[in-house]
Amino acid sequence: MVALPIHKEQPGYLTNSVLIPWIIASLKLWADDVADFKTIDRSWRIGSGSTFVPFAVMDMVGLNTAYNTFSTMAEAQKDQLLAKVAQRLKAEFIDKGRLGVATGEGFYEYPDPEFLAPGFLS
Repeated sequence: MVALPIHKEQPGYLTNSVLIPWIIASLKLWADDVADFKTIDRSWRIGSGSTFVPFAVMDMVGLNTAYNTFSTMAEAQKDQLLAKVAQRLKAEFIDKGRLGVATGEGFYEYPDPEFLAPGFLS
């Protein structure tokens, strides 16, 4: 843990306040069939120059955590697209035991030679 100066308290961590909208935007693009998850990750990597890509982050956090978070948010906010995100996470991942890094498979497989290869998503 690192102590960081803040100007006032708010619920949650600073990182989550930035991370959650980024993840939601990525998931909504995927759930609404705008692009597949690898294309979204590739777009982020190219545009930002970062190797920190949204769907791999969700695999690290755990897709069960993502599902629980976003299904609760969808209900609270009456957000139909976020509800679609939650339904799709459940059907395509949770129900199949694909929970991310913890189970060796989520959006990616771990270790996924394609994901780990130099030049992936470039």
